[in-house]
Amino acid sequence: MPGNSFGELFKITTCGESHGGAVAVIVDGCPAGLEISEDEIQKELDRRKPGQSHITTPRKEQDIIHIFSGVFAGKTTGTPILLLAYNADMRPEDYNELKNLYRPSHADFTYMMKYGLRDFRGSGRASARETLARVAAGAIAKKYLKLTLNIDILSYVEQVGSIKTEIDYKKVYLEEIEKNIIRCPDQKKALDMIKLIENIKNEGDSIGGVIRGVIRQVPPGLGEPVFDKLSADLGKAMLSINAVKGFEVGSGFAGVHLKGSEHNDSFEIKNETIRMKTNHAGGTLGGISTGEDIYFRVAFKSVSTISKKQQTVNYQKQTVSLQAAGRHDPCVLPRAVPIVDAMSALVIMDHYLRYKAQK
Repeated sequence: MPGNSFGELFKITTCGESHGGAVAVIVDGCPAGLEISEDEIQKELDRRKPGQSHITTPRKEQDIIHIFSGVFAGKTTGTPILLLAYNADMRPEDYNELKNLYRPSHADFTYMMKYGLRDFRGSGRASARETLARVAAGAIAKKYLKLTLNIDILSYVEQVGSIKTEIDYKKVYLEEIEKNIIRCPDQKKALDMIKLIENIKNEGDSIGGVIRGVIRQVPPGLGEPVFDKLSADLGKAMLSINAVKGFEVGSGFAGVHLKGSEHNDSFEIKNETIRMKTNHAGGTLGGISTGEDIYFRVAFKSVSTISKKQQTVNYQKQTVSLQAAGRHDPCVLPRAVPIVDAMSALVIMDHYLRYKAQK
């Protein structure tokens, strides 16, 4: 089915629903000889799984990953890799009241208009549970890029509601991100963010925010002209994540306040290498990597399913009230951090293989 695959040379195809039997991904195009294990992939999935703190959904899924093909004696064979995690803590009965109505801001209505039917159990294919597959595939790309090019990929929560950290992304490292449950490297702001989410949760509501993505040590020359620009593919990757409503790279929207003389990144020679004095462009020019850090911001809306009473309509076109039950995140950002990491890795991996193919 179109729309379920991502990438050209490093291609993933995901399948599975929120309350189906499993979520899986086929990774095609991974070079042979990469040492990879279920434990390594599991470490990334553990950062995304539900139930990891009191500010995430209480659904208890261990997301145990299984490698069914494409790996032999601990190394990739160059053939398609099948990764699968079985669903365990399924409660489809929580969604019985939803099967004949359209939830506000959910994909219920649009899926029905497109397919003529929908899986009402936790949004089915439209559920963020599908991102488990992306994180699993991204773990493979992330390791390959680190071993081959020493590329570092990380992201962190920069803003929740109106609470924002002004910490410099160049000074952020994974250890600081993982020191708290919100995954914000500013430990003081993290406490404020957590308190806000706790209050929002107690009100039966939800809140959104911004994740900052950073990709370091990317060599110059990755990306394709015109339609497959590196920045464009990153934008598509991030906007494909559930609840994402905005993407900007480099100076982004703030760049409109700068004159050309202020925004232009001047070249200089450092250690006999051409570099840039500034990096307002965010690591790409003409959609091709410059060798500087790639940095961007991703805006996540508040979670649509809330326990506050809302008005909606049913299949009979009647106005009805809805007070949703079930288990949901009051804020998706802590669990979305590894998803942003994974999508970054998938884009860079694909473009690196395309770069190599052209050479």
